[in-house]
Amino acid sequence: MEAKRGSTPATGGAWSVSAEETEKWMEQAMQMAREALENIEVPVGCLMVFNNEVVGKGRNEVNQTKNATRHAEMVAIDQALDWCRRSGKNSSEVFERTVLYVTVEPCIMCAAALRLIKIPLVVYGCQNERFGGCGSVLDIASADLPNTGRPFRCIPGYRAEEAVEMLKTFYKQENPNAPKSKVRKKECQKS
Repeated sequence: MEAKRGSTPATGGAWSVSAEETEKWMEQAMQMAREALENIEVPVGCLMVFNNEVVGKGRNEVNQTKNATRHAEMVAIDQALDWCRRSGKNSSEVFERTVLYVTVEPCIMCAAALRLIKIPLVVYGCQNERFGGCGSVLDIASADLPNTGRPFRCIPGYRAEEAVEMLKTFYKQENPNAPKSKVRKKECQKS
């Protein structure tokens, strides 16, 4: 994150963000998650903030695109890369000073991508007990992994209950893009 009013590198190069910034950006990430839910996607939303500007934002697009890699973070990374090209900015320099705000702990794939692009700080809502890459399943964020970018700091738990409720709402509805249950197929064949 760009050193500026409210967001500064703390000792040792770790970034800190103010409560006001966190509230502002996480509200927008939650809105992205609500948009995902409305579009029958797993409700995850995120923002990449550089120098107090959103340079990338995303929500899950896996069902819409039928591409399992289109997680909110990957969509936001693509947008941030595009922003860097249009702005004539070096993407490495931008990412090294960008904070990611996301409603759910990044999965292992996304945590690895964030580490490779050298994001210094991730603020997230609820834990991802099935696929979490920031400590819930694997700790990609801070593990000693040679030649894989830099570890990054995480601030977990911001509006976690709200993020969990959106996930519960999603999983209660039927996903029209999910494969049909084999149990149901067998029951239908017996009839």
